Amino acid sequence: MSDQDTNTNKYDELRNIYKYYIDSYTALYRLKTENEEELNTIYNMIKTELIDSNNYFPKSIVRDILNIIPYNNRYTKSYLYLAKRITDDYHVTEVNKIPTICSFLFYKEYGITLYKYKKFKEIQFQNPNIHSENNIFTAIMDNDKERFIQFIERDDFDKEKTLYNSLYPIVDKGATLLELCCYHGAVDCFKLLRTKFDSQIAHNCIDFSFLGRNQEIMSECLKHQKPDEITMKYAIISHNIDFVTFLMSEYNSKMDLLACGQYKNLESLLVYFDQKNDINKCFIYSMMFDIPSLCEYFLYYGANINEKDLFGKTALHYMAANNSIQTAPLLLSRDIKINEKDNYGKTALHYAAENNSKEIAELLLSHGANINEKDRHGKTALHYAAENNSKEIAELLLSHGANINEKDDYKKTALHYAAENDNDETAELLISFKAKINEKDEEGKTAFHYATYNDNIEMAKLLLSHGAKVNERDKDGERPLHKAAFLQSKKWSNFFFHMVQKSIKELSLVSLLFNSQHHFLKQKSQNFFFYMVQKSIKKMIVKKQFFMLLQT
Repeated sequence: MSDQDTNTNKYDELRNIYKYYIDSYTALYRLKTENEEELNTIYNMIKTELIDSNNYFPKSIVRDILNIIPYNNRYTKSYLYLAKRITDDYHVTEVNKIPTICSFLFYKEYGITLYKYKKFKEIQFQNPNIHSENNIFTAIMDNDKERFIQFIERDDFDKEKTLYNSLYPIVDKGATLLELCCYHGAVDCFKLLRTKFDSQIAHNCIDFSFLGRNQEIMSECLKHQKPDEITMKYAIISHNIDFVTFLMSEYNSKMDLLACGQYKNLESLLVYFDQKNDINKCFIYSMMFDIPSLCEYFLYYGANINEKDLFGKTALHYMAANNSIQTAPLLLSRDIKINEKDNYGKTALHYAAENNSKEIAELLLSHGANINEKDRHGKTALHYAAENNSKEIAELLLSHGANINEKDDYKKTALHYAAENDNDETAELLISFKAKINEKDEEGKTAFHYATYNDNIEMAKLLLSHGAKVNERDKDGERPLHKAAFLQSKKWSNFFFHMVQKSIKELSLVSLLFNSQHHFLKQKSQNFFFYMVQKSIKKMIVKKQFFMLLQT
């Protein structure tokens, strides 16, 4: 059908149909309670409307909930509580693609690790308990004017103070006190900073004000800064449709449909569709909501199933990247190009592998996806599976004939990526499928180099037990054995001794002595070092020993 046949009252019609989805995510993004009874009401809505009635994956909902925390961190514990209810009721044990700080807080609160990052417990976060302490930041969060005044009247008060914290969208350069006021909607604290210290309104202020949702702060910020695409993004995250339409009408701001999908703001996408009638764009990004009837609606009214966006992505790319399993059969039943590449040379199968979407990968392969297709950097789906620890996808790809030792443009194999990213389980799988242990990339590094460089002793043990060469040089002349000698932990000291014993025939003794002495003497471990070398020398023939010394 043509565009002219489209229902003229599209927004009202579609808003009514998908009210269940819009209201559920609006309740999550605009959450303002710590009351358990009220939280249970929200949970029951999510459970009924999204999971039980519309078959959304519980782990996807958990991911969505935890991803909200950096944009509404005052209610961090409320989001953790909702996520815990879902993990308990639906036996969710692992969730990927969530902020590491959120996974850490979930672990701290409940003792459960959702994000299986190997060095997760070793990560040092900046002030993870910032809001539980008696400080100026908590006063701002609570908009506690009296307590805030106490802080700013101290002799040591620094008006330029900034907060570096992973719970906020800005981490690298920190958030100023005025920006924090905007983020939390702390209008009283905001006014004090403006009147007493003449704190300047930066662009982050206007962006954050849309998250804080305080009209007075927003109005003041708009007097000093002009909204841009970041402002629109935060308006979309706020899930306040009035903010979005205000920017569109008053400032001619462009709708960010990708952000609509990323932050589950279906209502904003419907507003854009109602105003612009851009069926193809809306169709592409509708994949991120995984609603088959919405996808079918756009196709019925003439959407081009192979249309591409600015990034060269088709609906199939977004379907795979977002694990939209309910919408997948509908797309694949049409004349869609299964191996179409985006601007990065990636196919839908690349995205399925990258995001561990096993069901999607199976469907793509059954419909003719090229298993060894390469992106513009020469990476196959198996490279992405290994890089992102998508073990199930890797196993699926290998069982369908993926080339296990295929190299990308940097001459890296899947095993290189598994080792480089500390993905032990995937590495073990690759080795079981006969991956070449000592293959070198363009820098001359083997997987064993990456294991030692990353201080991953479990990976090193795995590789060594399957024939990794500890004395192999890269292009800079570095050997895994040298790096192991410099690692300071006790576990590496013991393992280093094992490496020397197991690989004595490979060793260049002079290089070993020089590098190891430097480290162990510095660490006051001379006795251990000489004991280790003496044990190794006993295994060498004297003639061979001197030969090696002369040749090095």
